[in-house]
Amino acid sequence: MATGYVYHPIFLEHDLPGHPENQRRLKILLRVLEEYKMLTRLMPIAALPITPARLERVHERHYVEQVQSMAQRGGGHLDMDTYVRAASYEAAQMAAGGLVEATRAVLEGEMDNAFALVRPPGHHALRSRGMGFCLFNNVAVAARYALAEYKLDRILIVDFDVHHGNGTQAEFEGDPAVMYVSTHQYPYYPGTGHWSETGYGRGAGNIVNVPLSGRVGDKGFARIFQEVVEPAAWRFQPQLILVSAGYDAHWDDPLASMLLSVGGYSAIAKALVALAKELCAGKLVFTLEGGYHLEALAYSILNTFAVLLADESWQLVDPLGPAPDGERPVDDIIEQVKQVHRLNRR
Repeated sequence: MATGYVYHPIFLEHDLPGHPENQRRLKILLRVLEEYKMLTRLMPIAALPITPARLERVHERHYVEQVQSMAQRGGGHLDMDTYVRAASYEAAQMAAGGLVEATRAVLEGEMDNAFALVRPPGHHALRSRGMGFCLFNNVAVAARYALAEYKLDRILIVDFDVHHGNGTQAEFEGDPAVMYVSTHQYPYYPGTGHWSETGYGRGAGNIVNVPLSGRVGDKGFARIFQEVVEPAAWRFQPQLILVSAGYDAHWDDPLASMLLSVGGYSAIAKALVALAKELCAGKLVFTLEGGYHLEALAYSILNTFAVLLADESWQLVDPLGPAPDGERPVDDIIEQVKQVHRLNRR
């Protein structure tokens, strides 16, 4: 397998010391990837700034100009959680543009799959408002790009960040060309993502939310992917799978209370690779969202790259080990979502 990755030093310049979403997330990740000689096995994809036309498919021009102006003044806050620094506008342009380039490379067949190691993250960003650490909605921009410029008819976005991607859902909940499937802790920030939120109009049924109470771990997520994500994807028949990859559902993440392990994240990656092979010739692109335990983030992505490379000799590297607590069962929510969406296993 040929696997690409996106990285640019500007992503480190968007930084506020003491904020959970800071440059150390990528610095430690890159150190671990280099330690295990993973980067030498990957194909670099050059990040380019997103063009205004591509960005404005998803964001209102006045909002883009607001972020740019705030950065030019030296920075500020869009809300209590979401900061802008002097380099943030350029970093956010490069993050969205980098994911577009990764998507292009996979759609053009230059590589089998890719992972965009970008920040700031994106899935909370709305058309005219940044929030939840997010400035521009990278995955939504990439999806709109593929729909408009490659004339795709069906794109699946899978979001396993511990927080619901309200911005991504809002962008596509009336669009029949995109299915959005999200697993997330609920009720939790940003407060959206109930199972009853299923889309509207021509997009009705294409929003599949799996809201979870805390303490769901490897076994629960394995069942969710097998019993919900897989049958939803098979029914939709995507031509491309985009993944909002957040690693904050790890059992030791400071911002949530889920129980996934590094091995659980590796299993999720394997499930997504298998789906992509079966449904869309392997066309699969990950983009980084959350994840605030730095070791959990770094080693989860290290092992994800091994999965993307189809390295059958790879031995899982997990210095943190399994969750110390027992898991909460997921039977009720799986049955609820299956009933609402009329899902059956193949």
